[in-house]
Amino acid sequence: MLTKLTLTIDKDIVESAKRYAKKENRSISKLVSEYLEHISGAKKTFLTGNSLNAPLTESLSGMFTDNGKPYNELLTESLSDKYL
Repeated sequence: MLTKLTLTIDKDIVESAKRYAKKENRSISKLVSEYLEHISGAKKTFLTGNSLNAPLTESLSGMFTDNGKPYNELLTESLSDKYL
């Protein structure tokens, strides 16, 4: 069952959250709900977007970029840089 919750949050934080939510194709309500589930221990993992994310995976999300290159090409470049 859903219930309404009123929050008082700094305007800059709200604007930043709106940009993030739009980028992730989720609503702020969904983000807050997932966060509260996570910190309350209600769920150890949760569904976001199209994939199942654990808290560690979620925290690492977005850290790495592929610059539009296929994985095999990135791996080859990385190994070449390391060993050659």
